[in-house]
Amino acid sequence: MSQVGDDNLRDRLSRALPAAMKARDRLAMTALRSALAAIDNAGAVDPTQAASTGSGPGHSGLGAARAAHSEFAGTVAGVGAAEVKRRSLSQAQMEAIVRTEIADRETAATGYERAGQLQHAERLRAEAKVLRSHLTTT
Repeated sequence: MSQVGDDNLRDRLSRALPAAMKARDRLAMTALRSALAAIDNAGAVDPTQAASTGSGPGHSGLGAARAAHSEFAGTVAGVGAAEVKRRSLSQAQMEAIVRTEIADRETAATGYERAGQLQHAERLRAEAKVLRSHLTTT
């Protein structure tokens, strides 16, 4: 179990991943990678918002004007031209994402049990337990 304190959930999950890799704990690696990917996906910027917030020529967010790419309409060329700052998620949002990951695993495990696939159900419940161990207790 990781330390639960002032650091954010993503940091705790990130620190736990190398330990799971060293221990060759595939179950924990799968659960941690999945949760980290879900958090990262939630932090991604909606492409329609990125286009409207000034990612075109002269609005790269990097302070330098970029020339339009001659081959593709609506694009810009140059290093960093497509860079957009990711959304910052609060601790509560990250916890909600991980709780959803846990709930999804529990639901799927129930379905596997009904189908007689007990090994799959046990694996999913064990992954949920790994994720639950990294949540703050409230």
